[in-house]
Amino acid sequence: MNEAVDRYAIEKGQLTLHQDRGSPMIAHRFLDLIGELGVTAGHSRPRVSNDNPFSESQFKTQKSQPDYPVKFTDAEHARTWCADYFEWYNRSHHHAGLAGFTPEQVFTGRHLEVAAEKQAALDAAYDAKPERFVRGRPLVPMPPELVTINPVTPEQLDAGVSSQVNFPTLSAVKLKSELIPQ
Repeated sequence: MNEAVDRYAIEKGQLTLHQDRGSPMIAHRFLDLIGELGVTAGHSRPRVSNDNPFSESQFKTQKSQPDYPVKFTDAEHARTWCADYFEWYNRSHHHAGLAGFTPEQVFTGRHLEVAAEKQAALDAAYDAKPERFVRGRPLVPMPPELVTINPVTPEQLDAGVSSQVNFPTLSAVKLKSELIPQ
């Protein structure tokens, strides 16, 4: 850090070093050093949507892909690979945290149509042979009805701040499935 501050002529109070909460980054000697150099330490905060953990999670997901290159040959190679990856992730990847729906389906509300089709198939299977289903009539699992990244206080709601996304509920799927001719 001393060398970097000297080399790049960093003035006191000019730089904020954003870092995760790994033990080397929160060690007192390191924090004391950057404090003496006038560098502000910025740490990831729990339940803050724009901090490091979300980026790290995405990088881990990308790097676990079988076709992830060991090294990109150039910027265009990286752009092309990432474009293909995000297209797949958003439109084809059935996400466990979204009850097996794709992010695109949940975001657009199309998961309601898909769930209605799945529920119709489950209902037909149950009606044909109910003894197969020892726990009763099966229901299509649905993604969470409400996702909150950072809880919003009543004061923030009064000010018009919201970090919540509401997803259509299973009752909406049942209602819609009743409208689809069988």
